[in-house]
Amino acid sequence: MLGDVVDLLRCPVCGSGLALAGQARIVACAARHSFDVARQGYVSLLTQASPGTADTPEMVAARSAFLATGAYQPLASHLARSCTAAAAILDAGAGTGHYLAHALPGDARGIALDVSKHALKVAAKAHPRIGAVVADVWRPLPVRDESVDVVLNVFAPRNAAEFARVLRPGGRLIVVTPGPGHLRELIEPLGMLTVDEDKERRVNESLGGAFARAVRDEVTLELDLDHEQAAAVAGMGPSAWHTDPRSLIGTMPERLRVTASFQVSEWLPRKP
Repeated sequence: MLGDVVDLLRCPVCGSGLALAGQARIVACAARHSFDVARQGYVSLLTQASPGTADTPEMVAARSAFLATGAYQPLASHLARSCTAAAAILDAGAGTGHYLAHALPGDARGIALDVSKHALKVAAKAHPRIGAVVADVWRPLPVRDESVDVVLNVFAPRNAAEFARVLRPGGRLIVVTPGPGHLRELIEPLGMLTVDEDKERRVNESLGGAFARAVRDEVTLELDLDHEQAAAVAGMGPSAWHTDPRSLIGTMPERLRVTASFQVSEWLPRKP
């Protein structure tokens, strides 16, 4: 857990290294900046109030329930195949740690970083070598320079400069974004947000200054969902802020054929 990854972390106040202290109840630096370890196993390294976009307990419960069905297992397996040589992985926007837990090879270590403490309560228990850290991807990451082999970024915000800083030489950034047809059968009936048609262009623009794209793959799944599963997949993402899928799904057929579409790209840091 945190003991496996604390040497990869840095103090969000002064930037120096961190270590467990106080019988592993706090994380502290040499300058005596200290951060309490929650009883659920995660540590918050936020230095200001949490953004209002953090996943709620309801969203986390929906995500845990849906991912437990194995419906997105082909995506998790795809990511795992891309991480077989990694010794340390940072999942920036890790949520419940589902993809990081599947991606860790052998004795590799993983940092699950997310702004939602509710998600990290789950992530801290997702794998014995995952350390869960509350932090904001938009701000300087509490991770040491050149400390990880892979940065995973699955349906999450992207901070190109910070991702490049924490990657070791030869490291890679792996980004997953929704494809144009992602969950298209549910969008209108459940009032979900549509996928931005300019999504790929905006990803390229946000990363292109610090990274060069090396690989681009598509993963498309045809899912057979019941009402509970469809409500969970709708309720685990940003659409949950705008609609209540459970109040609308009763009008739909009992079994739903739903398309899940993902774009998976691998990026290499540009040389300074």
